[in-house]
Amino acid sequence: MSSEIRNAFAHPSERAEASNPNGPLDRISLRDYIVAVEIGAFQAERGTIQRVRFNIVVEVQPLTDAIDDDVDRILSYDRVTEAIADSLAEERLNLLETLAERVAGRILLEPQAVRVFVRIEKLDRGPGALGVEIVRARDAQPGEAGAQERPQPRLMFLSNAAIASPNLSRWIDQLRADGRPLILCVGAPDLAAPQTGHRMTQRRIDLLALEQNAWILAARDERCKVVATRTELDWAIKNDQISIWAPSKIVLDAVDGPSAHRADAVALAAWFATTFEAEEIIVIGADVPEFPGLTLRAVPVDQAKL
Repeated sequence: MSSEIRNAFAHPSERAEASNPNGPLDRISLRDYIVAVEIGAFQAERGTIQRVRFNIVVEVQPLTDAIDDDVDRILSYDRVTEAIADSLAEERLNLLETLAERVAGRILLEPQAVRVFVRIEKLDRGPGALGVEIVRARDAQPGEAGAQERPQPRLMFLSNAAIASPNLSRWIDQLRADGRPLILCVGAPDLAAPQTGHRMTQRRIDLLALEQNAWILAARDERCKVVATRTELDWAIKNDQISIWAPSKIVLDAVDGPSAHRADAVALAAWFATTFEAEEIIVIGADVPEFPGLTLRAVPVDQAKL
């Protein structure tokens, strides 16, 4: 029992050696790699940078012949640190478990990787290190060939006049005619929002104002469902549901999120469209800003056809 406890808290390199049932594999390791990042599910962790420590071991098949000192034939340490950086840059995360899964998944995409141990610890949340450790193997990774390709959605921004328009259901029908998923975005209601004079609390209020309008739109057409998370959106896209984007969670979880000010609602919708690699967003009844890499097509509210 004492050896089991020791192994449980040992460095991942020792864990790898103790738990390999198939004989020795070569291992590369990254020890005590510390990154300052915003992460955490508690409200006190939002807007706060804290230190996170990574210890990673990657098991690779031994090379059976001389490597001739060729860096292209081995798994570079840079690929491990890039997996960490890319996972942190993708979006703001609440859970170390999610971060560990993403880092492990990226590393296992490398052809040399067989099994990976990922230990991540928060260093600033208490007197000790709070962390999680996972072990993932290549044979447990879902194959890319079997992955279901997500259909490309269409996106439409609706002004308040467009939400109230008798043409609303007709616009939705037109955009649904080609069978592609549809995501609707809205701005804030015409009513003035409370002003706090505090940047972070005002951002929350402005986002909640947009979400109030999302529910108003949902009441106008029962086919439209308000969704707030990436998981809900992915499910809706795969299951042919019309979605209205409630932006708070995705915007607040973004590493470099956009403005949430009500005057920037179209730009916020355009930013959201780029997360789906959309080429166009249709904007009904509102001015369109310049947005690199995306076409914003303006449509007057009194126009019945898109």
